[in-house]
Amino acid sequence: MVRYGLTSRDRTTDPARSWLRVPLPRHRPALRLVCFPPAGTTADFYRAWPDGLADHVELAAVQYPARGDRRGEAMPDHLEGLARPVAEALAAAADAPPVLFGHGMGAAVAFETARLLARDPGSAPRALFVSAHPAPMEDRPREPAPHTDEPVVAPRHMNSTRPEDLPPATVHADLRLADRYRYRPGPPLDCPLTAIVGTRDTRVTARHAAGWRHCTTGPFTLRAMPGDHFYLVPRRTALVAFLLTSLGARGGPAARPAGRTAH
Repeated sequence: MVRYGLTSRDRTTDPARSWLRVPLPRHRPALRLVCFPPAGTTADFYRAWPDGLADHVELAAVQYPARGDRRGEAMPDHLEGLARPVAEALAAAADAPPVLFGHGMGAAVAFETARLLARDPGSAPRALFVSAHPAPMEDRPREPAPHTDEPVVAPRHMNSTRPEDLPPATVHADLRLADRYRYRPGPPLDCPLTAIVGTRDTRVTARHAAGWRHCTTGPFTLRAMPGDHFYLVPRRTALVAFLLTSLGARGGPAARPAGRTAH
């Protein structure tokens, strides 16, 4: 795991170093909030989030291949090619229970990572937050990914943190990966699951996200926050506060969240 300002083992021998970025390391964290970026972004999308976290909550942002310090690595063809190595990296860094948060494509990667982690009770996630993504079994029209010869317009949400101009091929690869994702039936999670949508998001509405309730036997919450598909950019402070409140992690040691079940 990359901990900024600290020396880590070589990336080729340490899966956590390859996949996880920790902008503000915590001493013996009680929880690790693992954040999965949306398509077309890097781990830096979440770089400012630690400012609003409790001292015992450490943020680890996932760095996908083909960007940043992994620019020379190719993106996989299917989403499992992201979820499996991230799950392995988290299992290797099992000093704090993980809480997973993903936005857009990152929500699907977070969900599939949670499913893999849940196979081992010692690595199972404490909670899962999925943002701006329809329930994985939701059958709705998909927007086709662009062809490689089509121009790519940099998503405006990339300007929310420290922007990085990704090669068009990388953005295309992200969009294709998201478009190819298909849910495979399997045992539900047993951790609390919260689905979050923007109130003005026309791409993923509360109706699209309601089906996430079937992905866990634990408490389910459906939350709407003011804004569009990228509501979390202007609403970062409120969103982080909501996550901490949901986890019971505002003050003392983190506890398993009671959660509010949506009906």
